Amino acid sequence: MREDFAEILKLVRPSARVLDIGCEDGELLELLTREKQVDGQGLEISPEGVAHCVARGLSVVQGDGDRDLDHFPSRGFDYAILSKTLQQMRDPKHVLSELLRIAEQAVVSVPNFGHWKVRWALLSRGRMPETGVLPEPWYSTPNIHLCTLRDFVGLCDTLGLRIDACASLSGGKPARPIDPRAPIENWRAETALFLLSRRAEPSTGAAPPQNLFGEVELPRPEAPPARKPRRR
Repeated sequence: MREDFAEILKLVRPSARVLDIGCEDGELLELLTREKQVDGQGLEISPEGVAHCVARGLSVVQGDGDRDLDHFPSRGFDYAILSKTLQQMRDPKHVLSELLRIAEQAVVSVPNFGHWKVRWALLSRGRMPETGVLPEPWYSTPNIHLCTLRDFVGLCDTLGLRIDACASLSGGKPARPIDPRAPIENWRAETALFLLSRRAEPSTGAAPPQNLFGEVELPRPEAPPARKPRRR
């Protein structure tokens, strides 16, 4: 199971209405249907992916997330999921806005081009990086709009979106709930997973995201060890 799939499973509430955009072979949609009994629907551009989903017994239609989200009714779903796909879209701003039109909340995961491994590859070799999260060479990658964590947060602010929760995924380690506005996270997070919603009213300040990742706990400072009394 992909590490971001395990965390998405924690975010989605049981029996919710879910749209998975770019659902590929339907692995995530099947997982949510089995474990959370969601009313799920998928949108996938490749005929092969649609065929795999149908073979799994899933409700999936063939379509392009760049163009076909406009045809979905407003607030038709509880969650719209876009997992490691936004950077492949021709118009990420429009797609992200549409996610929060057709659903109450959006679950979006993006690779962070500001991660320290990416920066080091550019600095040391002067070439486009190839990492575990970005494995394809520049001339064959499907990614056309890569962004940093700071870039994505800035886009959310531009669109008036609220970050309800955010987690960092790096190197196969357990998800780490983070505040994506903290400058250090733009270096540390290899992939970031966001739970987003529309702001009810203009916000005067960005509230820190909540920890909504189940048993994952926010780190707490360790108490200093108690000193033993000296003998006289």
